[in-house]
Amino acid sequence: MGRKDTVTKDYMKNTEVFADAFNYFLYSGKQVIDPTKLHVQDTTEIAMPYGDKKTVFPVQKYRDNLDYLSAMQDDHVAYLLLGIENQAEIHHAMAVKNMVYDALQYASQVEKAAKFHREKKSGKQDRKKSGREVKKPDSGEYLSGFYKEDRLLPVITLVILFNADPWDGAMSIHEMLSVPDEGLLQFIPDYRINLIAPAQMNDESIDKLKTSLREVLLYIKYSKNKKKLKELLTTDDRFKKVEKDAVIVINTLTNSQFKIDEKEEIVDMCQAMVEIRAEMREELIEEVREEVKAEVKEEVKAEVKEEVKAEVKEEVKAEVKEEVKAETRKEEKVLSIRSLMKTVGFTVEQAMNALQIPEEEYAMYEKLL
Repeated sequence: MGRKDTVTKDYMKNTEVFADAFNYFLYSGKQVIDPTKLHVQDTTEIAMPYGDKKTVFPVQKYRDNLDYLSAMQDDHVAYLLLGIENQAEIHHAMAVKNMVYDALQYASQVEKAAKFHREKKSGKQDRKKSGREVKKPDSGEYLSGFYKEDRLLPVITLVILFNADPWDGAMSIHEMLSVPDEGLLQFIPDYRINLIAPAQMNDESIDKLKTSLREVLLYIKYSKNKKKLKELLTTDDRFKKVEKDAVIVINTLTNSQFKIDEKEEIVDMCQAMVEIRAEMREELIEEVREEVKAEVKEEVKAEVKEEVKAEVKEEVKAEVKEEVKAETRKEEKVLSIRSLMKTVGFTVEQAMNALQIPEEEYAMYEKLL
């Protein structure tokens, strides 16, 4: 079992938190289930359904998986709670899995009833204490070990997704079926899962929770929204007094780093967040300094580049201006040479000589003519 499984399982062993989850889901937050009347069930027991020792068939296939459950019972109902802490581990056959859990619990109750009747028949059960006379079972009762007047405790399994992501698995057996003829569905019993997923709950619904499970689910819901988390921790007074076990769950499931004093049972998450921010500020100063230094360096480079670019532009502008002037003078001299050749009848050499063009430039002008 991983760390996340361990902390969620230990957390949900708290009868107050356990009752709170079921009171929220079953009764919209009304305090119907009394945590003081809950007692822990052994979830690792092997269900032995269907009667006496001669016909019993042990169901062990899902025994190990039952270790992941928190199971409690009062005088009226058997409650099972399965915590799932990681989106990657969402069980897309959860409806089947829960159906098996519940069936094993019912089978266990059938076996307990059969065991009671066997012991009563053998005299091991005090008939006066049980308040029931020994009855001779009919053939059906003898075969099953379960008498007509026997009754089962209802079993309710609740899945809690301890993750900020929405549940994307099937919600029922029918959703998992491939049925070409939908008319057949009316003959196929459905089995729906009961689910608490914080991402799919509004804050008003989560507020119906009375224990620290409220803070756990609220924090998980907004664990990927820093702005909302900051708002929660600065405006919600209930985060000033959160049970240590709940903070351990929050730290483990969201990779948060709230400090926990082992001597204290209550954690002020609001103050802890202030301290975490202060520590992070100190740790980040040098890191940010290097980042800013690099940014400033790039900014200075850009500024210097613009300054140098302006200087070079002026220099190039002056050079280009001189080049343009020189080209203009050449063009004027070419026009003058042509004019002398046309009007006076000079040769190229006579025209260039008349215009006092240096002999070393004769070849250049001859090419331009």
